[in-house]
Formats: sequence, C-alpha cells, structure tokens
Amino acid sequence: LLAPNSVALIGASDDPQRIGGRPLRYLREAGFAGAVFPVNPRRDTVQGLRSYASVADLPETPDVAILAVPAAGTLEAVRACAARKVKAAIVFSAGFAEADEAGRALQEEMTGIARESGMRLLGPNCLGVFSPATGWYGTFSAMLDGTLMQPGPVGIVSQSGAYGSHIAHLARQRGMGIGKFITTGNECDIDVAEALRWTVEQPDINVVMAYAEGIRNRDVFLDALDLAQKRKKAIVFMKVGRSEVGAHAVSSHTAALAGSDAVFDAVFRQYGVWRARTTNEQLDVAQACARGVYPKSNKIGIFTLSGGFGIQMADDAEAAGLDVAPMPEQAQRELKALLPYASPRNPVDATAQALTDLPLMTSYVAAMLEKGGYDFFTGIFGSGPASPTFADRLREMLETASRTSVSTIMSLTMSAPREIVRSYEADGFIVNEDGTALMTALGALVHFRKSFDRAEAKKGGPEVASPVDLRAGPLGEHQAKKILSAAGIRFPAEALAGPGDDVGAVAATIGLPCVIKVASPDIAHKTEIGGVAIGIANEAEARKEGAAILARAAEHRPDARIDGLLISPMISGGVEVIAGVSMDPSFGPVVMFGLGGIFVEVLKDVTFRAAPFDIAEAHRMIREIRGYPMLEGVRGAPPADIDALADLLSALSRFAAANERSLDSIDLNPVRVFEAGKGVVALDALLVTRSSTP
Repeated sequence: LLAPNSVALIGASDDPQRIGGRPLRYLREAGFAGAVFPVNPRRDTVQGLRSYASVADLPETPDVAILAVPAAGTLEAVRACAARKVKAAIVFSAGFAEADEAGRALQEEMTGIARESGMRLLGPNCLGVFSPATGWYGTFSAMLDGTLMQPGPVGIVSQSGAYGSHIAHLARQRGMGIGKFITTGNECDIDVAEALRWTVEQPDINVVMAYAEGIRNRDVFLDALDLAQKRKKAIVFMKVGRSEVGAHAVSSHTAALAGSDAVFDAVFRQYGVWRARTTNEQLDVAQACARGVYPKSNKIGIFTLSGGFGIQMADDAEAAGLDVAPMPEQAQRELKALLPYASPRNPVDATAQALTDLPLMTSYVAAMLEKGGYDFFTGIFGSGPASPTFADRLREMLETASRTSVSTIMSLTMSAPREIVRSYEADGFIVNEDGTALMTALGALVHFRKSFDRAEAKKGGPEVASPVDLRAGPLGEHQAKKILSAAGIRFPAEALAGPGDDVGAVAATIGLPCVIKVASPDIAHKTEIGGVAIGIANEAEARKEGAAILARAAEHRPDARIDGLLISPMISGGVEVIAGVSMDPSFGPVVMFGLGGIFVEVLKDVTFRAAPFDIAEAHRMIREIRGYPMLEGVRGAPPADIDALADLLSALSRFAAANERSLDSIDLNPVRVFEAGKGVVALDALLVTRSSTP
C-alpha cells in the first residue's frame, strides 16, 4: 500500500482537476517509477496514458488499486480487484457507514469480498496515502496542486482526510518534510492503530502526527504506542471528542466509538504520547522532534536583550517543566565585570548594549553555553534576524555558538520573514515567534526523553495471571473479597454469620468494636437500604443491629437473596482512597484511582491506566492526582505506605486484564493506606461480572 511497484486507477479521469484525475497527475509530476494503469472503459487514453476497459484487461496484476468511482460503483470495482488478486485498494468515495444503514450494509459487503480474497482495504471515505521519497501519491488532496511534498522524518496518520491534509500543508509551509501520509476514513479494514504501528516501524520516521476520533483495535493501538516509546519515536496526538458536543459529533461523523476522554488522556501519559491541544501545538512539537534529538535534562538558559521579555519566557519555561537554573556564581561575576548594569543570573539580560557590541554578545552567549551546563539555549532576538544592520553579525555569532556546543539544543524567538526562519531551522535551530509556544515545544522534548528512558528501564511487561472462574450472576461482598484476596488484594479479617448463627458470638470472635453488613449478592449498595452498622461495641448491640439490618433488607428488597450478615473489625486511620476497574469502550479494562470522600465525590480527583501495568507505572499514577500531598503526609501526619498502594493498584490491573472477558467492574471503596511500612487494606469490595449486568 505504501510502496507499490504498480498502480491501477479505476475511474481514471482525463481532467486532472477531478478526483479520478488528480492521483494520475500527481504520480506523473512526481516521476513515479512504477507502472500506472488507468481504467476507464469510455476512453482509449487518459492524460496521455493508455486506458483499459476493466481491471480484467490489465496486462499485469497491480499491487494497489485506487478506486475513484461513486459509492454505487465501488462494490463492483472491489469485486473486480478481488478477482484479479490485487493486494490492496484505496476507496475514496463516501456514502457508506458514515451516511446511513444502507451505506453500512454496502460497506460490510465490500469488506467481506476483500477479506475473502485477502485484499487489504483503506477507507472508504478517505483521502488516501502518499510517500514522497518514491513519488507515490495515492491521493486526490487539492493541497498538492502546484507543489508536491518533500520527503522527511515526519509521518502523518489521520482518520480524517481533511485534517491530515491540513496539517500536511501547514507542515510543508514550515519546511517540514513528510515521509509517510495515511488517512483511514471509515476504517472498514485498515484502521488508525495499524497504520500508526506500521509508521513508527519505518526507519526514516522520527515523529508521527496522529489524529483520531476513536480507537477500534485496542491491542494494536497500545502495541503501536509501546513500540514508538521503545524505538524513541515521538507521537504527537490530536484526539478530538473532549466535550459532550464534540463526542456527539464524533459518533455521527464516523463509525468510530469514542472512549472516555479522561481514559485517553491517561493512556497517552502511560505510553509517553504528547496530546496536542491545538493544531499549532501539534506542529510546534512535531517540528521540534523531527530531528530525533532530545536533551539530557530540562535545564534551560535564556539569553535576552530585554528584561521584561526574559521574565515572561522564564515563566513560560517553568510552566512547561523546564529548569531555569541560574548561571554559576563565578560566571555571573565575570559577566557582571563585562557589563556592570546587565543581569547575568538567568535569564541572562545583556541589555540593548549588546546590539552595538557583537564581542560583548558573543562573550555572554559563549559563557552560557560553556559554563552554564544548559541542555537548552534560547535566545530572544525579536526582529533582529531581519535587521539590515544587525542580522549578519547576529547570524555569524549564533552559527559559531551552535558549532561549539553541539550537545545543547539551540532555540530562538524571532519575528522575521519565512525565508530567514527557514534558514535558521536548516542550521538546526528551533524557531518560534511565540515564546510560550517555543517553551511548550521544548518541554515536550523533555517529556519524550523521560518517556524513552522509562521504556529503556523496563524489564518487560507485568505478568498477567490466569483467569479465574467468575461464576454467572452477581457476587456478594464476601465472595468478591475471597476472589480478590487470591489476586493479592488485602482485606480485613471477617466472618459470615449465616441464618441461625449467634451474631453477637461471631462479633466477639472477630473483635469489638466491629462493622456489620447485610450479605447479599443482590444488594450492591448496602448503605442505601440501611444495610450497614458501624462501631458495634458489644455482643448485645451486635444482635440488635444485626436483626435490624435484616428487617430493613426484607422491607426494601424482599426479592433479594440473603446469605446472612458479614462482620469485620472497625478499622480507622490512614488516608482514605478509592480504586476500581471499569470497562472502557476503547481500551477495555481500565483501573481508576483517587483519594476518597470529597476528593472523588466533588472534586473528581481521579486518574486512570489501561490494564495491566507494573508497579513503576502505578507509582506514576498515584503521583498524578492533585491530592497526592495527602499521601506524603501533611500537618505532621506520617507519610503513607505508597509502595503498598502501588502494589495493590498493579495487582488489581493484572487481575482485570486476566479476567477481561468475564469482568464488568470492580469497586474497592474505601481503601485505607496506613503509614509507610504498615500496608494498605480495602474495607469493601464490589465485583460485577458481565453475566450479572443488565
């Protein structure tokens, strides 16, 4: 599909402006070396090439067929390609699953024909592919009118053809070369996950700009993200559907099923993907990553001729996670001696005096690069690079500086014509006229460096246990705890007082004070019917409260099966947290974690991870919530046992992954995290199997 030796264009047009004419025109302009076979039964030639009446009439079987025919004629074209054993086909036409049920049925029939023959399909409703290095343009995108793409280390993978074409055009305006371009449309066969995985495998690609509305194939998608992280390939993702309105638009625009946006956010953090908030940010970050060069640390030195602009840049740098570390004291004294009224700390402000004194500016920049220990250097020069009287001297100084400090990533803010900006970029500088955008891009480089380092440190994925036999129907709390205890989740000691048992005697055996709960597989939320009593101090109170709980259960849920009363000791102290598992429509089993009480009920201070994950990832997860300082210890409280909490979350993720097919959800609430070294205990458990959900 991306490297064909021969191409058939079904529905080829002699008009190079039509959908059926553009691919042929682009292939000829690009000098595509393979065989090209126009198929049009009404013409003998198309754009100067011999035309064939049908696919069956072609002199050889093409590697790829481009289907530029209306939806009504697509099915017949797919049949013809399948009969000729074509390996892959690109379907441009719309009017399939994204339109109506009739279109969906037509798409399914077309897909079935292709699968039976072993042919891969891209689309329908897509803008195709291109690979500029070989002159292969299987697309009708109008953005190629007049100017084709230059090859380069940037890949584009997009469900939306319009968005993919848009960022390709903007990337070209910035001087970025595109190595691979794939748009997947309705994804009747090839989806964005498979396209992304293939793209990150390519040795000439350093960074991929991706766009998706939803994910169909979780396993391939996560494999693609994991592979990119291991191979040090940056993925800059535009995932739409954040808002309720946006999510609705997604479901009506394509057949994709958008999962929870918070889960997408968490999965991107889990695998080191950069989620862009704007198209400009996506391009800024991708351009910074295109060289495949990443810093050793986040230390940045900022050189400026204006104190105010330097302070603003320092604020932006700190917000982007960069360390605006001061120059060493001795270096500051030396710079102060050169210019007493300058500010040599960091940002290093040489004032406007440096505009007229090139040796002074050179000394300041050289000192920062040689003595500052910075992995980033940023110079704030405004319109200086375009100044008729200043530009040449500035360029000479910066070129010399960049050659003598090859390990430092050089970046500039400037307001200059495009050709000047491009010339600096060609010399390895990262350039942006917006200081905030520049700092965001540099922060992304640090983000990717840390992500790649984590991948190197991994010793393999977490071990997933064999699935357990989760019985059909709802599970009671006592049964759920037994199952989860075997998976490594710690619970308090407890006893089940069955019908006829002396509740007071059982309570005394467990230990007083205690908690008594109704035990029923049919009553998931016990507090709603008054099915819980806490702080039971003696045997008589246990008998009284036990009888009252059973009476309330009979009144509110006469249909419920009652196993008896569950009795456990009162446990207090520690930090209350909540953990659980839900089935995300895109990612399957997902573990949720947050602080309990008001933090989860009102502030929604929770985070997620796709299961399974290891203990190191669990630690990162724990540290993401805003309430994390509560676990570190506040107002004299001792630090909580974060190691034990990480063990619990990882164990929960492994259990969820192993039992994905039979599991619907798990709630552990509340969970008590005691001080460091004293462990974690879950006080309640709700385990819902798929067979027990409505």
